[in-house]
Amino acid sequence: MTKRSHRNPGHTHHDHGLDNDHDAHPRGIAGVLHHIFVPHSHDAADAIDDALEAHTEGVRALKISLVIMLATTLAQAVIVAFSGSVALLADTIHNFSDALTAVPLWVAFVLSRRAPTRRYTYGFARAEDLAGLFIVLMIALSAAVAAWQAVERILDPRPISHLGWVIAAGCIGFLGNEIVAVYRIRVGRRIGSAALVADGVHARTDGFTSLAVVLGGIGVLLGFPLADPIVGLLISAMIVVLLIGTIRSVGRRLMDGIEPELVDWAEHALQHVPEIVSVDRVRLRWVGHRLHGDAVVRVPDVTLAEADRIAAAAAASVRRHLPNVDDLLVRMTTGEDRSS
Repeated sequence: MTKRSHRNPGHTHHDHGLDNDHDAHPRGIAGVLHHIFVPHSHDAADAIDDALEAHTEGVRALKISLVIMLATTLAQAVIVAFSGSVALLADTIHNFSDALTAVPLWVAFVLSRRAPTRRYTYGFARAEDLAGLFIVLMIALSAAVAAWQAVERILDPRPISHLGWVIAAGCIGFLGNEIVAVYRIRVGRRIGSAALVADGVHARTDGFTSLAVVLGGIGVLLGFPLADPIVGLLISAMIVVLLIGTIRSVGRRLMDGIEPELVDWAEHALQHVPEIVSVDRVRLRWVGHRLHGDAVVRVPDVTLAEADRIAAAAAASVRRHLPNVDDLLVRMTTGEDRSS
């Protein structure tokens, strides 16, 4: 069989975060916003190699961010009660929904630790990807509710009081959301969780829309009362645009999509094993925040014991390059490479 030609990643650092498949990125305005709100840099060396440690860190991130988001939402809700700002109300709804999305994701992380059964022979890690789908739906719902509230306020204007407090609440919302977003996205990329990254994107979206609340309040101060509901509509539109990238990221996971850079790393790792003549096939897929896959490699004629040793060395090499890998089945064919 002809030896495959591989792009050699060498020992340089590669970006292969959850959204690093550039062909799959949204383009135009959506792409610009997605690039601003969702940084793509991620190095395989930063990944957590122990499944239990990754699980523990993911749950810790959810607990801490849930407390921060609930505190932020409570502070904003108090101000909404006596200010009447629809933009701030929309932002508070987003923050509350963002806090709630941590609950099903938390449940999914716990469920993923259950042992496989006769019915679910691969375990329950897919629950995490289903939670990611739920998060996408929650983001869409929050955008719809915010738009409905803004249209209602345009049709039935109401005075806004305590504008200084409204502006302050917008700043609080931004800071709370940005802290949570940075934390969730960073941990999500380290453990390979698309759902946790999506939850971080949700928080970051709400954070920047909190700044829009500030702009709405300033507009009202300058004598333009409709600035508040108009900003509410802009909030909804921006969330819908950013939702595109999140849907693609979560959808790829559900379809067993994988970042091509990870396949490159796996092929390169297999080529580190001296006995492997060529790499005929590598398949990887995410199951929750862990990688599973298989590889077909060509080796010279060897004994069964030697074949077992080579297979173990190949799997170990891949795990050194890709710490997220939990299970890799290496199958070997024999014969010399005849490409030369």
